[in-house]
Amino acid sequence: MKPPATKKIVSLLSGIALAVAGALFTDIRPPATFGEAKRIARDIHADDSLTFYCGCRYQGNRIDLASCGYRPRKNPQRAGRLEWEHVVPAWVIGHQRQCWKKGGRDHCTANDPVFARAEADLHNLVPAVGEVNGDRSNFGFAMLGGSSGQYGQCRMVVDFQARKAMPPEEVRGAVARIQLYMHDRYGLHLSRQDRQLYEAWNRQYPVSARERRRNQEIACRMGWGNPYVGEVELWRCGFAGAMTGLLDTARRLIRDTLDGFLDALPKR
Repeated sequence: MKPPATKKIVSLLSGIALAVAGALFTDIRPPATFGEAKRIARDIHADDSLTFYCGCRYQGNRIDLASCGYRPRKNPQRAGRLEWEHVVPAWVIGHQRQCWKKGGRDHCTANDPVFARAEADLHNLVPAVGEVNGDRSNFGFAMLGGSSGQYGQCRMVVDFQARKAMPPEEVRGAVARIQLYMHDRYGLHLSRQDRQLYEAWNRQYPVSARERRRNQEIACRMGWGNPYVGEVELWRCGFAGAMTGLLDTARRLIRDTLDGFLDALPKR
């Protein structure tokens, strides 16, 4: 038997009060722009400064190519520069939004709050060799035949004709979990073939301790973790994290209570 509508209203108002309290006291705020996200990402990754795909050491925005046996394919200058790559490219996110048709990425950043949040999502940002970032462009990931040795000892493979890239085995699991998270959180379309690939990689390559640590650190800056990596403990972020956890709980309560209240209304 459903509770009376008045009790639903009281529960709803209580949830709203909790949400307001959380909003007033929490200071965890996801980055508002891609530029801000890059600055935060530098701090998060500073304790273990290795590029994502190739495992090259870097300091500041300069990469030590000798540390990972990287050989530039075509652009030595860009190869020596650190760049922050979107694992799910901004192009992919934007092309599923109406804003892109009106003016491309800049228009989306300025006028579409959902795109702006996705563009600045720290879970989707990884440090990359600039040349690899440029070569990969907006290509999707796939299993490709063999290893081209395009980048020396770095086992990243880019097939320009097929417009596909294959990440090294050691990061395929992380790539899959980022892809699945981004498509779920921002309602992006993912083909059946791609979802099957990422789910397979997710199973085949378990979450590493480094990946879990990053997930926790990013959660303390974003207010939530990537559920495909595992649970996070916002209380470890301090008082702000605890209040953010309360806010998330309040939001869920509001949604659930409102749904129940609507169900309890007399049907005409």
